[in-house]
Amino acid sequence: MKRKRSTRLLPLVVLLCTALLAGCGGNNAAAPSTPEPTQAPAATEAATTAAPEENATAASKVKPVTFSYYSNYDWDTTEPWGEDSTTKWISDNLKVNMTAIQSSGAAETKLSTMIASGSLPDVMMMDRGANVERLRQNGLLVAFDEYLDKYPNLKNNAGEATLGMLRSEDGKLYQFPNWYTSSPNGNGGWIINKKIYKELGSPKLETFDDLYAYLLQVKEKYPDVVPLEIGAKARGLETMYGGWAENKPYLPKANPSGNALTSIFTDEVYIQNIQYASKLFREKLITQDVFTQTADQLSEKLNTGRVAVFVDGDVANPGAKANAMLQATDPEAGFDIIPPIHKAGLDPAKITPNNYNSLGWNVLVITKSAKDPEAIFSYLDWVTSDEGQRILNFGRQGLFWDEVDADGVPIPNDAALNTAQAEKSKEKIGRFNWVGNTTFIDQTKAKMDALLPIEKQNWTTLAQTKVTWKTSRNFTEFVNLDPLPDSEEGTIATTVNDIFLEVNAKALYAKNEEEVSKLLTKADEDAKRAGYEKLLTFQTERWKNNLSKLK
Repeated sequence: MKRKRSTRLLPLVVLLCTALLAGCGGNNAAAPSTPEPTQAPAATEAATTAAPEENATAASKVKPVTFSYYSNYDWDTTEPWGEDSTTKWISDNLKVNMTAIQSSGAAETKLSTMIASGSLPDVMMMDRGANVERLRQNGLLVAFDEYLDKYPNLKNNAGEATLGMLRSEDGKLYQFPNWYTSSPNGNGGWIINKKIYKELGSPKLETFDDLYAYLLQVKEKYPDVVPLEIGAKARGLETMYGGWAENKPYLPKANPSGNALTSIFTDEVYIQNIQYASKLFREKLITQDVFTQTADQLSEKLNTGRVAVFVDGDVANPGAKANAMLQATDPEAGFDIIPPIHKAGLDPAKITPNNYNSLGWNVLVITKSAKDPEAIFSYLDWVTSDEGQRILNFGRQGLFWDEVDADGVPIPNDAALNTAQAEKSKEKIGRFNWVGNTTFIDQTKAKMDALLPIEKQNWTTLAQTKVTWKTSRNFTEFVNLDPLPDSEEGTIATTVNDIFLEVNAKALYAKNEEEVSKLLTKADEDAKRAGYEKLLTFQTERWKNNLSKLK
């Protein structure tokens, strides 16, 4: 039940276009399109203005530079620079250019080859952790500390606590965060098929007891519908976990108890969750192909309305797509997001199935191959400014917006509201936002959406502002707990992970609660024999170190 990064792909509301958000976001992957409004919202003359003057100051600090860029992901292909209007504007106005180095589907092999040959690119995007530290320890990275005051957008927007968490053991900062945040975000939760729910009398659906009774009704009345879908590889169990206790963080393979991390297999919240899920699975209230279904098969079930309830770490994006497809043929159909299901007796306001951390998704590093690292940093710092985020995520001024309101929010122009989505997609807006400021983008897209009539507002944004962001817990204290893969603790972690995945699958297929209990007891014993206590001690020290940094 490994939680998806909060740096997952999210679609921006894009009255203007389709781009990537974060909470998570990626850098070059296309996001799903959203329904296009047909008429411009009214805006008073007093509420509009040209782009704020202070942002011109941020742009004026950017030093001209050309650099090479590599994204350390198998799935990522970096688009050519200057072939879209956004990067052409950057090239023409800021004199910044980029040449891409592709992973060609073999990122780790490519990275190892570049390290061995001493031919690293100037800038690399990668996950925090082992690879960054390997590069740092070998003296291959540039520290940013001397640039932070001269180019202050990152320092001001991320805050010293977040930057402190990103500093390496030598006290220096080598990582520029992507999709960092100072506000809650997340896409996880529960959505329901609103047509089925209405036909069954719209019963109370708040607790796990309510859910069980409702799923029985669905199974009886709708034999061709999956009562509860828990996502690919049972990923939704992570989201369910958050409903069994108040303000409970989910850590893969560990349980915060007091001032230490303890075994997940003896965690009462985890045990309740897996026992409940096993019961639902035995009674065929959960999809029976949960470990074999593909992402396409899951989408097809949602998009055709053959799911009554869906729980997952991301329901905002698939829910939006399914809702749009269903309503295209039946205005009464579609999906609604609901507050998280929880154990009876708990305070609903303290149920937090979503976790977020201020560090965001991944990071950019500048290597010592760069001829002018300060110039590169000056550009990245501009990208993460308000102006940079506005241009990278919503397009250059004059394309799909001409003015901003008093809060700096772009106001969609006629082109934004009347251009077909296929044409907008050609602009590739959002694909070069490598250092996303989640708080700015989230707040901006929500304000943009609020300019529209309710029937034109974006389903994903409404789901986020109504539920998912309000049910998200700050998880920053628990980041960076994993050991290096080739260390003793790293080897133990791999073994414990295998045990965890195996017992999760076996527990769902268990014949009764007693068998589930036996499986969890054996998993705990196997993990301890593999050195689990040593791993937990290591992670506890990491956790305490995080807490001291955050103070």
